[in-house]
Amino acid sequence: MDLRRLEIFAKVAELGSFSRAAEALFLTQPTVSEHIRALEDELGVQLLDRLGRGTTTTRAGDLMLGYARRMLALSREARQALDQFQGRLSGQLVVGGSTIPGEYLLPALIGQFKAKYPDISISLLIGDSRQVMTWVEDGRAEVAVVGARPGPRTLISRELMPDELVVVLPADHPWAGRKSVTLADVRREPMIVREQGSGSREALEHALGEANADLTAFRVVGEMGSTQAIKQAVRSGVGIAIISKRAVEDECRARLLSSVKVKDLRVSRFFYLVTHRDRSRSPLAQAFVDFVESQLPERASK
Repeated sequence: MDLRRLEIFAKVAELGSFSRAAEALFLTQPTVSEHIRALEDELGVQLLDRLGRGTTTTRAGDLMLGYARRMLALSREARQALDQFQGRLSGQLVVGGSTIPGEYLLPALIGQFKAKYPDISISLLIGDSRQVMTWVEDGRAEVAVVGARPGPRTLISRELMPDELVVVLPADHPWAGRKSVTLADVRREPMIVREQGSGSREALEHALGEANADLTAFRVVGEMGSTQAIKQAVRSGVGIAIISKRAVEDECRARLLSSVKVKDLRVSRFFYLVTHRDRSRSPLAQAFVDFVESQLPERASK
């Protein structure tokens, strides 16, 4: 089975489009179509449904996609092992990150790791914590950092560093400059929250539960799928929000936003380094895990 055809098939399945896959792989669309057709002929089964401008995997395609990703990962691992045997580290690594670590923690770590190993290539995929854990389960990402403890038993995690959630306000809000507010104060304000599945939302709901409270008791005026969207909404006066302190440090320094603690609500969590329990880890992935842990002395094993 031709690995190049499997790579093309996996990319079409991932992007849901022959044309986007061709662009990502620096191929022409007819070339991509020919490779898919040849793979389907070889296997004697249709892998993709062509639906107008998009494509989706058939049931056989879903089955084949899992094997294709595993074979491609094993091929990368073999090349990396040989490079490592010869005293160098190269290849491609896919890292997953939930919103906060993906936008505010991992880019700097990846930059430092890349400076140490200039021959490597790293792709960073960002989604909510639940989505990122699915990527690790499926083998799309070898390692990830998320803001919620993984639930699936197929995944293992290590605590990396603590994160604190704070109330974020417009810079001219009456609470700006105060050290803390009460939960009763927060209940009276219009509030914006992250979507279901995000680590920030999970941490907030857990903290409220420990305080015998629930989000339904708050004036939730909107749910948003990214921290950036929430910050813009807060700046525009839509409402307040409870999000990671790390995400608003720059805006608070620039006095574009303000933050305050909730004195009767303990809203804290950890970032977790996540890998698959049973999948073999490539030398590059292992080197990245070791590097991340070496940069975070306050970590604790899980």
